[in-house]
Amino acid sequence: MRRARPVNRKMALLLVSALAAACGGGGMGSSDSSGTPPGQTPPPTQPPPPTSSATDVTTYKYDVARTGANLTETTLTPANVNASGFGLLRVLMTDGKVDAQPLYLSALSVQGASHNVLYVASENDSVYAFDADSGNTLWHVSLLGSGETPSEPVGGCGQISPKIGITSTPVIDRSAGALFVVAMSKDGAGNYYHRLHALDVTTGAELLNGPVTISGSFPVRGGTMQFEPRQYAERAALLLSQGMLYLSFTSHCDAPPYSGWVMAYRASSLAQVATFNAAPNSGGAGPAIWMAGGGPAADAAGNVYLLTANGAFETSLDGNGFPSQSDYGNSFLKLSGSTLAVSDYFSMSNTVSESNADQDLGSGGILLLPDLTDAGDAVQHLAIGAGKDGNLYVVSRDALGKFDPSANHIYQELDGVLAGGIWSTPAYYQHTVYYGPNGGTLRAFTISAARLSTGSASTIPYPYPGTSPSVSANGASNGIVWAHENSNPAVLHAYDAGDLAHELYNSSQAANTRDHFGAGNKFITPMVAGGRVFVGTTNGVAEFGLLGQ
Repeated sequence: MRRARPVNRKMALLLVSALAAACGGGGMGSSDSSGTPPGQTPPPTQPPPPTSSATDVTTYKYDVARTGANLTETTLTPANVNASGFGLLRVLMTDGKVDAQPLYLSALSVQGASHNVLYVASENDSVYAFDADSGNTLWHVSLLGSGETPSEPVGGCGQISPKIGITSTPVIDRSAGALFVVAMSKDGAGNYYHRLHALDVTTGAELLNGPVTISGSFPVRGGTMQFEPRQYAERAALLLSQGMLYLSFTSHCDAPPYSGWVMAYRASSLAQVATFNAAPNSGGAGPAIWMAGGGPAADAAGNVYLLTANGAFETSLDGNGFPSQSDYGNSFLKLSGSTLAVSDYFSMSNTVSESNADQDLGSGGILLLPDLTDAGDAVQHLAIGAGKDGNLYVVSRDALGKFDPSANHIYQELDGVLAGGIWSTPAYYQHTVYYGPNGGTLRAFTISAARLSTGSASTIPYPYPGTSPSVSANGASNGIVWAHENSNPAVLHAYDAGDLAHELYNSSQAANTRDHFGAGNKFITPMVAGGRVFVGTTNGVAEFGLLGQ
């Protein structure tokens, strides 16, 4: 999350050649503004003035640490989030499922007027820009090439269905006026594609001579492995850190051959800079990179952190304590931002048996905690992660812990505190970590002297896959935890951040199904900006706010 700044149009124009041509209709990246035929000027609309907002949401869970906390929310408070004054305002319709978290730019000049703009990507390979205050469509682009369709669930795998188009959360660079997004598609000859697009945030036009077709290679024993687009989906959110874009890929239901790819691209040119494979010598037996839709995280030095899923891991180590064949199943990874080389890792002492039992660590997302001072007045740089085994792992980013078959050498481990396992991403606010395990209650873990301990919990459990909470607050006050329940109908919940047993609101409370917004959709994270809460659905985005706005 970043404070709003005007789009630097001069910079964007310098980066883009023949922008006017890129705005033309037809084919990949063609623009459809509110359904107006190509070549015609859309009719003018007069949306209400933008609500007061100084918040941009440019990435998954607001920041590159993936804290999940918007600390600039001045409208929504525990006093006014209740069924009498807060509820569903509208559903912004799209042409397919919305699995990616929406993004938001405040006070952006579009079509000659200032708008608070909500960006939404669908599994039908579409990107929309909506006026968040009126619900009007500002522009809509399809990222399908001529004669292409979104991918089907490859091999019958139902993890992303009924189409695979845009699954991962895009990322925005407001200063360059660009939204970066990866779209999967298939042509009539059965060829599959992943493409990286840079879209003008005001028009949806392609920038930087995009899109770029994603490809890659990585050295293996006796040769080189190639990225095979059919075998992969990009589920983890994009990361933009220090001018670099990071993309990561998962498998289709662990159907071999597959392994976890990470690719780095320069945001100013869409040129590929580095590739990484988490299991180059596994023979295609994983791991993949899932993280429940959460993105890789980054620290101030530009290091990239992520969790890998079940897969190959060599318990025989080299002289530096790294897996002898460079296969990193079920691991925390710390990668150099410029080269994507592994600089450190941690894998559990029972990592092989957990992988054999499909007990992924990487079924959950990673979060970098802010600097914390321990009981000895030492500053700790920590990261947290959890997966299907129900344990919460806290590692030091200065020394992750590597592998020892006899014990885990990490900063802190809370065994069994997340019963049911994690298929979701956590959040952090005011020395508290929030987790939503599969089939369990939303849990709070308080932090004192840089150590976690169990705290409050919600009164209701959350069905599969649990819930990925987010937080809105005005600095250190008015903290609210938001959670999506994957039920039918889906339910949006709001809790007092200081006591999860105190529910402020849920979308089933109002009479006559006033706030219902359709069936649930897994891996959804509520996003809060400008006094509104945005929730992905099976056919659009539900927008909640104070009633009467």
